[in-house]
Amino acid sequence: MKKLTIATRGSKLALWQSHHIKGCIESARPDIEVELKIVVTTGDKILDVPLAKIGGKGLFLKEIEEALLAGEAQMAVHSLKDVPTVMPEGLILAAITTREDTKDALLSEQYPSIESLPQGAVVGTSSLRRRMQLMKQRPDLVIKDLRGNVDTRIRKLKEGEFDAIILAAAGINRLGFTTLVNYFSPIPLDTMIPSMGQGALGIQTIDEPWVLEIAQLLEDAHSRIETTIEREFVDTLQGGCQVPIGVSASVEGEDRVVVRATLGLPDGSESMDETFETTCTAVEGVGKAMAERFQAKGAMELLSRAEIMANGHKA
Repeated sequence: MKKLTIATRGSKLALWQSHHIKGCIESARPDIEVELKIVVTTGDKILDVPLAKIGGKGLFLKEIEEALLAGEAQMAVHSLKDVPTVMPEGLILAAITTREDTKDALLSEQYPSIESLPQGAVVGTSSLRRRMQLMKQRPDLVIKDLRGNVDTRIRKLKEGEFDAIILAAAGINRLGFTTLVNYFSPIPLDTMIPSMGQGALGIQTIDEPWVLEIAQLLEDAHSRIETTIEREFVDTLQGGCQVPIGVSASVEGEDRVVVRATLGLPDGSESMDETFETTCTAVEGVGKAMAERFQAKGAMELLSRAEIMANGHKA
């Protein structure tokens, strides 16, 4: 029996995701034995500094990618929103899974929505993108940095450190945590545009035919269309999590694709927004073209200022 090793972080969510993929592979290919290899990443070790200040979400991948390249594993399962748009040589984004809910969600013990938060309410998020969109709507809110795995963040909310926290709805749904707080409220896309790739799992592999063949079992065509547009948009703007960028592409109905994008300053004082429609058969280059429209309106200068503001931000 051939053995496939999946490298994974040790958080509850990462393990859920990897066990889920392990089950999918073993169901489809009983001839493959799948094992998990837990890897501790730099992002897991540094919990007291905002991600934007220490190199971004790629810090959750570095050691996992090193394990793949060293031959210790053949596959890794990532939240796609954490995966940079450029792959290291020798590794491939071999599959993108069916997406969970792509939206962000407000979690609170007392308040059911952003609108219902009182003046000066304390909201926890480690995301500049979420910060920007919150401040744009509610400049009176106090935004405080929130790091740690999902259960740690929910514990801090329940202990009263925050009036509300913002997390990806997908992770809460996958872990079955929706009932741990009084209010779990997915935020409409018209109110908050998520991160590129949010809700999808990215299957990263070594470049070996037998591994790529297994990875293809996990591929979802609509997710590939949506996330390719989103990742191309961010890649063209050269934006990681050090700058506030939100982008969401949704295949709606038979052939319609709706793309929403936003970027701006972390304090919400300036932003650019656009919505674009295309079809599934005409998606090539859409993310790049949309980014170029933002660039024509001065996006690069705005993002440069956003990065300076983020670097000076004390969470």
